[in-house]
Amino acid sequence: MLHNLMEDVVKQLFDDVISLHPEICQCDHCRHDIMAVALNHLPPRYVVTVKGEVYTKINMLAQQFRIDAIAAIAQGMVTVTKKPRHDKDPEA
Repeated sequence: MLHNLMEDVVKQLFDDVISLHPEICQCDHCRHDIMAVALNHLPPRYVVTVKGEVYTKINMLAQQFRIDAIAAIAQGMVTVTKKPRHDKDPEA
């Protein structure tokens, strides 16, 4: 199985980061767009084997790695907020 562990990191940090910004639309569409922008700005960390996954997860514990992921999520929030792919009020 081929898996990008960076997706796990972004998903893990996403709710904590966006909860600090209640002004950001949190509809499913915007959430996915923000995560996509973030992942497109981060280097992928693909693994195939369990050994590779363990090694990569250990490296992910590094503080700079988390900072990079948080910065990419923040950039995604800015990008999507400037040009959301729905009306300003998705409930309307």
